Amino acid sequence: MAYATQDDMTGRFGQPEIAQITDHEKGTSIDEAVLDAALDDATSEMDGYLATRHTLPLESPPEILVRICCDIARYFLYQDQPTDTVQSRYDNAIRFLRDVSMGRVSLGVTPTPDTNDEADYDAPDRVWSQDTLEDY
Repeated sequence: MAYATQDDMTGRFGQPEIAQITDHEKGTSIDEAVLDAALDDATSEMDGYLATRHTLPLESPPEILVRICCDIARYFLYQDQPTDTVQSRYDNAIRFLRDVSMGRVSLGVTPTPDTNDEADYDAPDRVWSQDTLEDY
C-alpha cells in the first residue's frame, strides 16, 4: 500500500497540476491508474531505504512519509522534464531517506533492533589441549 493517496497529491499540488502530469492526452482530468503507479513506485523506492532500519510495512507511518511519497511520485510523473522545484524536492526527499537509513534521522517510530555485525562461532570442545598433550 502506498504511503500517499490521490487526495494527498491533489491537496499538496492541486488538481490541475496532477491532471496535467497524469493525463497525457488532454491534461484535464486525473488518470488514476497513472497516479497510482507513480505512488506505488515512490513507495517502493522509499521502502528500499526504510527497510535498512525498520520492519516493513510500517504499522502507522509518520506524516512526513506522506510528503516524501508525494514529492517522489510527483518527480516520477514529470518523467524526463521535472522543474527545478520538483527536482529539488525529490533530491531533498532522497537525502532524507538516506539519513533515515543511516540512522542520522529518526522517523519517530521504533526501528528494527540492530543486529550484531560480529560473526557467531559455535564449535565443539577442544580435542587437544596442553593437558591432553602432556602424556605424549
